[in-house]
Amino acid sequence: MLKTTTVRDWMTSPALTVSPSWSVRSAYDLMKELGIRHLPVVDKEKLVGILTLSDIREAQPSDATTLSAWELNYLWEKLTVERVMSSPVVTVHADERVVDAIQIMLERKFSGLPVVDAEDHLVGFLSQIDIYRMVAAAERAEALPVLNS
Repeated sequence: MLKTTTVRDWMTSPALTVSPSWSVRSAYDLMKELGIRHLPVVDKEKLVGILTLSDIREAQPSDATTLSAWELNYLWEKLTVERVMSSPVVTVHADERVVDAIQIMLERKFSGLPVVDAEDHLVGFLSQIDIYRMVAAAERAEALPVLNS
């Protein structure tokens, strides 16, 4: 099954995205609300970056700061996704084999990959959760009894 399964078969589509001009605070709140760890960043229909929880953690001020809570919140609201996102982005195409996408994720220690078409338009996102769904479905399919005709 895995040898012929494509990314298109298991990716989440459409993918939730943000624009580079979003505040990091708004993007973070959205990620928390939805329980996700990545947000592809799209500008003029092109994938330009990816925002991860790790990117956000690195952008947070140190606990040792002397800024007040009000000043921190103000700065946090003014910080844009464009300043924090990772770019360029490692991507896969929808027609690639899912095992090849998994290999990229393992080698790079990524928990997800944006899926793009030939023009770098985002068409979906393949996450660890999608892969878990695939493995669970394969296990259920193998567990089904074979019916004799």
